[in-house]
Amino acid sequence: MANQPSSYPILCASFNQDNSCFAIGTREGFKIFYCNTGRLLYERAAGAFIIVEMLFSSSLLAIVGAGEQPSLSPRRLCLFNTVTGVALEELNFLTSILAVRMNKKRLIVILQEKTFVYDINSLKILDTIDTVPNPKGLCAFSPSLDGSFLALPASKTKGSLLVYNVSDLRLHCEIDAHRSPLAVLSLSSGGTHIATASEQGTMIRSYSFRRGSYSSNIFSLSFAPAAELPDILLATSSSGSVHVFSLGSPQNQRSSGLLGSIKVPHTINDALDPAQHCILHRAVPAGVRSNTSIRKIDKFDETATPEHVVLRATISMITYGGYLLEYGYNVNHQNKSSWTLEREFNLLTAETSSLP
Repeated sequence: MANQPSSYPILCASFNQDNSCFAIGTREGFKIFYCNTGRLLYERAAGAFIIVEMLFSSSLLAIVGAGEQPSLSPRRLCLFNTVTGVALEELNFLTSILAVRMNKKRLIVILQEKTFVYDINSLKILDTIDTVPNPKGLCAFSPSLDGSFLALPASKTKGSLLVYNVSDLRLHCEIDAHRSPLAVLSLSSGGTHIATASEQGTMIRSYSFRRGSYSSNIFSLSFAPAAELPDILLATSSSGSVHVFSLGSPQNQRSSGLLGSIKVPHTINDALDPAQHCILHRAVPAGVRSNTSIRKIDKFDETATPEHVVLRATISMITYGGYLLEYGYNVNHQNKSSWTLEREFNLLTAETSSLP
């Protein structure tokens, strides 16, 4: 989602489609990092950017300026080649661009009341979707070519959403998820599961997980990488906490058929089972926006490690204050979980040779 220029040193942050790299935009330019090592791969000092989106690990970027320089209009989308350092194509719009999503066949551009679907190779407009006013540019996109879905808000007053199949260019379904308007949307990489959070901030739906009793702004939702059923769903919020929900309890799931395999618990009591929900308090400073990715899931036989760990997740968090935090989340054979902070470094001062 595009962010209006603010007091944060980072104006935008996004992971690429396979979580191997991430990009940040600042008032000075943009940077691209390799997730596994934190190595700075590319940087360009060219002014303020509020959207920097990668196409997997290719040289193609979709970038949008913050409007602080005349040449970087928020109404202009630039497709930029990091190898040659030149713009391949520019697309201009009547209103500000709020979000951009890509896969190997489609380019999605989100405006406040319209969404454009392009063929990414020819840049031919394939479809124009009229939407309800969407000033935050809320959307979710699954990059898989087998399940290429786009989710958009369907109402200004309640938390309903439309799901489009952007491969076949047709409406797939409409979902009534919340009583209050949507705040965050997330689709799993395979396009089989969807998660939503409302502006009220107490309920995260997909499995109808309740995050907490008090209202909070949900900043991000992230599924673990998986072709089918993800193991966990992660949420970050304005409280500074990270919430992990286990999705792998088949006794508490039934198919709703929305995207083919969305699951929900039989009852709210199942959703509130502490065994399915783990919280890391004060993971980041309260109020600081963050974007999070579950980069990797490892599974073990319970006798393979001394701690009897059966699942280990690698979680990367980009704070808009300018830091990358990487946590390890472990679950043992007794379904008890633990967290470790694996590394932390400043993204704003990083140079190509200075990172681990």
